[in-house]
Amino acid sequence: MTLEEKYDLIVVGGGHAGCEAAHAAATLGSKTLLVTQSLETIARMSCNPAMGGIAKGQIIREIDALGGVSGIVTDESSIQFRMLNRSKGPAMWSPRAQCDRKVFEQKWREKLESNLNIDFWQDMVYELLIEENKVVGIITKMGVKIYSKSVVLCNGTFMNGLIHLGEKNYKGGRSGEPNSRGITKQLIELGFKHGRMKTGTPPRLDGRTINYDLTEEQAGDNNPDKFSYTETTTLKKQHSCYITYTSDEVHEILKEGFDKSPMFTGRIKGLGPRYCPSIEDKIERFSDKNRHQLFIEPEGANTVEIYLNGFSTSLPEETQLKALRKIKGLEKVKIFRAGYAIEYDYFPPTQLKHTLETKLIKNLYFSGQINGTTGYEEAACQGLIAGINAHQKNYNKEEFILNRSEAYIGVLIDDLITKGTEEPYRMFTSRAEYRLLLRQDNADIRLTEKGFKIGLANNDRLIRLHHKMKKSNLLNQFLEKQSVSPEEVNNILEKRGSAILKQKVKLKSVLSRPHIWMKDLITITSLKKFISENEIGEESITQTEIEIKYSGYISKEKDAAAKLTKLEKIIIPEEFDYNKLHSVSTEGREKLTEIKPKTIGQASRISGVSPSDINVLLIYIGR
Repeated sequence: MTLEEKYDLIVVGGGHAGCEAAHAAATLGSKTLLVTQSLETIARMSCNPAMGGIAKGQIIREIDALGGVSGIVTDESSIQFRMLNRSKGPAMWSPRAQCDRKVFEQKWREKLESNLNIDFWQDMVYELLIEENKVVGIITKMGVKIYSKSVVLCNGTFMNGLIHLGEKNYKGGRSGEPNSRGITKQLIELGFKHGRMKTGTPPRLDGRTINYDLTEEQAGDNNPDKFSYTETTTLKKQHSCYITYTSDEVHEILKEGFDKSPMFTGRIKGLGPRYCPSIEDKIERFSDKNRHQLFIEPEGANTVEIYLNGFSTSLPEETQLKALRKIKGLEKVKIFRAGYAIEYDYFPPTQLKHTLETKLIKNLYFSGQINGTTGYEEAACQGLIAGINAHQKNYNKEEFILNRSEAYIGVLIDDLITKGTEEPYRMFTSRAEYRLLLRQDNADIRLTEKGFKIGLANNDRLIRLHHKMKKSNLLNQFLEKQSVSPEEVNNILEKRGSAILKQKVKLKSVLSRPHIWMKDLITITSLKKFISENEIGEESITQTEIEIKYSGYISKEKDAAAKLTKLEKIIIPEEFDYNKLHSVSTEGREKLTEIKPKTIGQASRISGVSPSDINVLLIYIGR
């Protein structure tokens, strides 16, 4: 059977990457088909029911600023909000929300179904239709042929997925769901390199059997923020998480099961995430630690199911339960579902362009865990970029690429396609050279106009952005002009351990001091009155405060980013023959030939390519 309707884009997979890809392309005007094994599992939170966190929160803000949906859905399904790293500088502040898993899925499905440019097809994709080195559609398990101009693969952990639990293993994409087969074999035959990775999940617990009195409560923020820059509702009622710890006794019990662990017996071949290790990994790698922190996280507002963050494992069920019952607060715990590990196929992302289109097959895009990443946020932003670029190419429009100084999304994609990854890639603030520019509070300033320009962010978003910037500029001008007397401010300065004033100074000068914040100065009558009369909101206040306090550092980062941009503008001809660069090291020539960097800037970031190699390359291209 051949489906009569031809689509602009087919998105394979209904996870976080697939949802953003389908929504972005459809919103831009592409007739889009989302193919998924089950419509009931769209946007499923396979692992922990939370969005955001260190650097990940910045990514969700960036997705939202561009006109994506993850931030809105997170706000609509949140049961707790926390701004992490408040004790550090603003470049490190990272929003995180605990979500209701079922509401999250429901809200995402509603968003997709309300987009009339999206059709749905429930089936498994077995094969890609390729003509003259270009993808033209798919063939499903049921033998249905569906044609399209482009295809985005967002297969998650389903490609030849193999679930491990103790000495048992069985085929599956995640618990209770079949894996997908066929595409890996075809991609390898087409010339793609591939590998295996693994990830894990902890047991799900019965919250009725937990003694919360023996744990440490982790409440949400007193004045919770939100992710989206749109008019989503601020969280009113929050649900606490709780903290407990493993112990030497727990570790000894877990070690008893190591001889049946698929990790230590060699049955798992794929590499797992170094920064989110299983409990077995932690015990083995950090043998000097006598305890590890665990987070007891609710799966939703109306369920007793609990996610035990920090206890990912593939040990036998009986070992898991025995160890859990030696943890403080879990002495009588019951398990809803044992933890397990899953091994799956991925394709090294050095085989992609910055648009996430593959170099080997035209109009074929990869996003999410197929590229070796881990995490909802990392997947979602890739799906967004792939969906945008598939649409742009279909309609002969300019490709959409974010550079490293513009967004964490740009850092992530550049890292993937330039450096590749041999273990599940997770975003951290330390991966960004210009993280003071890439803060969570200014994602809209950095990206909303870009999203609006291509048609993804709507006019309301642009109006909100301009309003925020106008109010911020107004406040900044007031702080520059308004003087404050010693009598008005010395009491505040003394409390904060800052030198008192001897004469009047500008408010901006006071705010520039370390440890002095707007919340300290808000009691000053003139400032309080100005903010009230001009209706300056919290977003604008925060924006102004950060720009003033860190102006010197921000200026330096902008200068450094400008230098990087110069290198990004020097284009390397697509068919450049690197083998003629005899002065370049053999490794350098091999890496440049393999990755085919688009610019000098990208070439300079390739592992194995030295500064002297770059100088030789510059000479050859006449620069």
